[in-house]
Amino acid sequence: EFTLTSGKTSDFYIDVKQTSLSAEGSYLCGKLILDLMLAADTPIQAVGGMTLGADPLVSAVSVVSHLEGHPVPAFIVRKEAKGHGTGNYIEGLSNMPAGCTVTLLEDVVTTGGTLVQVIKRVEDAGFVVGQVITVVERQEGGVDVLAEAGYKLESLFTREQLLS
Repeated sequence: EFTLTSGKTSDFYIDVKQTSLSAEGSYLCGKLILDLMLAADTPIQAVGGMTLGADPLVSAVSVVSHLEGHPVPAFIVRKEAKGHGTGNYIEGLSNMPAGCTVTLLEDVVTTGGTLVQVIKRVEDAGFVVGQVITVVERQEGGVDVLAEAGYKLESLFTREQLLS
């Protein structure tokens, strides 16, 4: 039994970081996510997410985007505002056009609570959230929570797919 970020307990746990921090897994996650970004209805100008789960994903996407000739800068959203220096919630701002449209990433989505928090911080900073993607969607309410907030969650994999 595992305790999830949402506080729920589960007998099912996916540690995407084991994949996203390997060389091959990083490349494959970056490639699959970039393909979704390039197919988005609105052109995407940056990719980011909440530290720590999204960190290797946003870096992978940014590197793959450069290699494929569609460079997209990455940014990281802190859990707490930086206590010194700029005091920012978002790292990587100088690489992003002001007010640009972004894709937000998460490694695993259960209830969607973390993504709702990230969306608010990113929009409060003046950016437009054009797309939200997760590697694994646990099918435990996150899609509905994001839909109620006005966002569609796209996933590379669902719990059902992984367990079948």
